Amino acid sequence: MAGRKINPWLKMALELGPVIAFFAAFVRLKDQTVTFGGTEYQGFILATALFIPLMVVSTLALWRLTGRLSVMQVMTLVLVVVFGGLSVWLNDERFFKMKPTMIYLLFAGILGFGLMRGKSYLALAIDEVMPLQPEGWLVLTKRLALFFLGLAVANEAVWRTMSDQAWVNFKTFGLPAAIFLFFMLQGGVFKKYATEGEGGQ
Repeated sequence: MAGRKINPWLKMALELGPVIAFFAAFVRLKDQTVTFGGTEYQGFILATALFIPLMVVSTLALWRLTGRLSVMQVMTLVLVVVFGGLSVWLNDERFFKMKPTMIYLLFAGILGFGLMRGKSYLALAIDEVMPLQPEGWLVLTKRLALFFLGLAVANEAVWRTMSDQAWVNFKTFGLPAAIFLFFMLQGGVFKKYATEGEGGQ
């Protein structure tokens, strides 16, 4: 069932706002330490503690305004709450840094499972946005599953070998840019397998 249309700028603000807020909070708090309940929390953990409720509020606002959430949005929120919550609770930033890895592995796994069944679960999620022929959806889904695996590996390499600032930059700017570039490079697939007219197959 299609959701209600909302202002695209508002939609973008709700989707990107928590990420931008996390980046700004980290930059401001990265060199600070706060003691709470006898435990010292570094700036990374403080920024994570801010990000989690913002993500919950923004996702609920999207659901309230549009009347629907995609499976990816719901899974992302769950993993943010679980891994972000573990980082704050255990005062261990590694859980939050692993969160993108888990998200991309989960997405790749779901898409790969669908492909093994001869189906494109990607088509079920965004067919209304980009109508393609079934063959096109299978090609795009295979590429996206492999791309998600690549992002998972890249995230692991960055957070395990680089500084907190490098990882925050990668998460805030690198990952969205990579996803945008991936879809821009799929123009040949969209052109070759585009449906002809509203009822095209």
